[in-house]
Amino acid sequence: MLELDSITAGYDRRRPVVRDVSLTLAPGEAVGLLGPSGCGKSTLARVAALLHRPYAGRVVIDGEPARGWRHTAPRAQRTAIGVVFQQPRMSADPRLSLRDLIAEPLRATGRRDETGPRVAELADAVGLTGELLARRPHAVSDGQLQRACLARALVLRPRWLICDEMTAMLDASTTAALVAVVEEYRRREGAGLLAVGHDRVLLERWCDRTLHWSTPAPDPAAV
Repeated sequence: MLELDSITAGYDRRRPVVRDVSLTLAPGEAVGLLGPSGCGKSTLARVAALLHRPYAGRVVIDGEPARGWRHTAPRAQRTAIGVVFQQPRMSADPRLSLRDLIAEPLRATGRRDETGPRVAELADAVGLTGELLARRPHAVSDGQLQRACLARALVLRPRWLICDEMTAMLDASTTAALVAVVEEYRRREGAGLLAVGHDRVLLERWCDRTLHWSTPAPDPAAV
């Protein structure tokens, strides 16, 4: 289970954007978090991904409370979670080729020997050719770069996947292709998914259940 227990978080203690929110995600389950911009759903997603320390509450990953945030989190907990952000150009190192971008988590965790076959496998899954893998972010489209970012999120075989408005900047065909990749991964690996967005139709088709968060209500209620 991935559990968020009574989370209060934000960027100003006097005005937290998330107040006393709890959410549970089971293995293999897809949960949508639906709400308009500014309601705090992305902040909650960052807390779930161990990228943002909450003011109060706790995150529990597979029965173990989170023991750190960002680089201070234990490797086993960090690598259990894969994240895809809304803006791929903000989350990609412009100096890296797409091949190196995908391989970056493997190299960071001392698994260089897996780089070749794993990158090739994921590039094929997300629809990136060898020619595209050799390019840097400035030389590809947003959709192509987001394909690489999804491959990067999957490269360590995470048990939990967080997609924070992953498709917001994509056209319909690329959206469908990346959602299909995520669904195939979930089916094969039994991974849980938290999908954050503001497209009700997409989330309700994609997810097993959808939580609707209205501005600035802090407690999402099942739809």
